Amino acid sequence: MNKSQSSESANQRISGWQIADTDGPTNDQPTNLPVYQSTNLPLTTVIIPNWNGAHHLPTCLASLRRQTYPRVEVIVADNGSTDGSLDLLARDYPWVRVLPLGENRGFARACNAGMRAAQGEFVVLLNNDTEADPRWLAEVVAAFQRHPEAGIVASRMLLFDRRDTFHTAGDFYRVDGIPGNRGVWKRDEGQYDREEYVFSACGGSAAYRRAMLEQVGLLDEDFFFSCEDVDLAWRAQLAGWRCVYAPRAVVYHKLSATGGGTTASFYDGRNFIYLLTKDYPGDLWRTHWRAILGAQLRITAEALRAWRGAAARARLRGQLAGLLGLPRMLRKRRAVQRSRTVDRSYLESILTGVDESP
Repeated sequence: MNKSQSSESANQRISGWQIADTDGPTNDQPTNLPVYQSTNLPLTTVIIPNWNGAHHLPTCLASLRRQTYPRVEVIVADNGSTDGSLDLLARDYPWVRVLPLGENRGFARACNAGMRAAQGEFVVLLNNDTEADPRWLAEVVAAFQRHPEAGIVASRMLLFDRRDTFHTAGDFYRVDGIPGNRGVWKRDEGQYDREEYVFSACGGSAAYRRAMLEQVGLLDEDFFFSCEDVDLAWRAQLAGWRCVYAPRAVVYHKLSATGGGTTASFYDGRNFIYLLTKDYPGDLWRTHWRAILGAQLRITAEALRAWRGAAARARLRGQLAGLLGLPRMLRKRRAVQRSRTVDRSYLESILTGVDESP
């Protein structure tokens, strides 16, 4: 596969998304920004989806101002915030490009709006409830440069208020169709210090190579919230791109500050089924169907046992919505599976066993 070439269909999916041929500031970029410094380093765009996150943005944006990497473009895609986020950005952060979307269109659609507007060779999604280490972007770009086969780079995400504890060291996908965060809630004792391949990057801090996005497309907006990053990783992996975990690219995350509860339970329940329907290859289905069915039945049984809880009922509604969405995902499945360039042994190597602790 020639990763430097984009297919015609991929170009149609992201029509109008092109790198600006400039080393100087554009009309909407202040001249004192480090964004367009004359240098051979690739421009990197950071996209922050925001919905009523005015209380999070100052910490996040201050950490981006402290980045040692010199060529950074920052975009905030705002999902119709009503908490003064837009006023805050206009008043205190004139160097940030703001995309006001007018209403809450979901995480995936906000990120896609930012990616279409991005000018960087590398495009990085960052939650608004994060703080990035000053060398974070430099380490992300360095990982891309060391690994031309990588379309995705995953950061070392630690908890904001317990900075010796992991949120994720890259994400895994189990053979039974359950995704998860490597190392979540584990104390950082150096066990994830090695740069290595992982299945995917958490969307709270996920870096993408532009060439990969041009080939496989952007986030699937039907996912709305949750697992859209896993879906994109599946499409990338099937097309032959790798995901690299960069342990020195550190981000601190206020886990569940802008999501969780019944919303997360519903979309997890639905989107786990979407992933299995759209992305999970047929030859693996034939091998692991018992484990897949067992995992879904356990989710159902656990939710029924906790029926009085709102999150449990939301999970059941999500599973039902996933089943109702099967026809739509099956239509998408044809294109995804046609793009596959890797063999079964490779796919088995990147998935995690049911009983493994990655």
